[in-house]
Amino acid sequence: MKIAISGKGGVGKTTISGTLARLLSRKGYDVLAIDADPSMNLASALGIKNQPKPLTDFKELIDERAGGPAGFFKLNPKVDDIVEKFGVIGPDNVKLLVMGTVERGGSGCMCPASSFLKALLRHVILNLNSVVVLDMEAGVEHLGRGTTRGIDIMLIVVEPGARSVETAGRILELARQIDIRNFGAVINKAGGNVEEIESRLEGYGIPVIGIVPYDTALVQADMDSIAPVDKGGAALEAIQEICERLVKQEGKL
Repeated sequence: MKIAISGKGGVGKTTISGTLARLLSRKGYDVLAIDADPSMNLASALGIKNQPKPLTDFKELIDERAGGPAGFFKLNPKVDDIVEKFGVIGPDNVKLLVMGTVERGGSGCMCPASSFLKALLRHVILNLNSVVVLDMEAGVEHLGRGTTRGIDIMLIVVEPGARSVETAGRILELARQIDIRNFGAVINKAGGNVEEIESRLEGYGIPVIGIVPYDTALVQADMDSIAPVDKGGAALEAIQEICERLVKQEGKL
């Protein structure tokens, strides 16, 4: 099962990603969590105290694997050993890889880094026999057509508010352009009646698969520097229900 999680910044997708990864591992799955969000906060959501070094910081490795003479770069660099070498084991035996960000603009050509990261994602999504939970930014820049046929479902996290729902619609449009076909929405930080939000999401063609209530336990978990899954509360119970639904749907995705 390969799960991509996206949404507008600040909606709580990293919390959902880290919690789902821990819960799936507790069910006996071998889980790889990939932090592909520039904010790089998935480690804390998993309960990993020391932030791993992002892969894009290993410039010599990237140049060796993906670079080439005269500005050329390799489209298919060797990446099949990266998870084993750079994955960090966290609580519940979840393995974490932090992708990092590709510099742009006047910083020089970073084509080898982009090639390297996309090749790595292709490998873990298409070839790795593990559950993969991919914490993404709001766009789909990390993904390509060759990768997306391995994505079982894209979860789009939204919070109550028009901009969050509009972002979900844009994510859906971009994802469809690269042939992602299965979607689900998670309404996070819900504080009451969410029927209008559900209706608008379903109008985009995004079924709601879970509603996570606003929960001060998550705020306290952040203040205490512990993973949400270790704090408990109503939000965790709701994410557990989403996890159960994903597991039940696994054979149908």
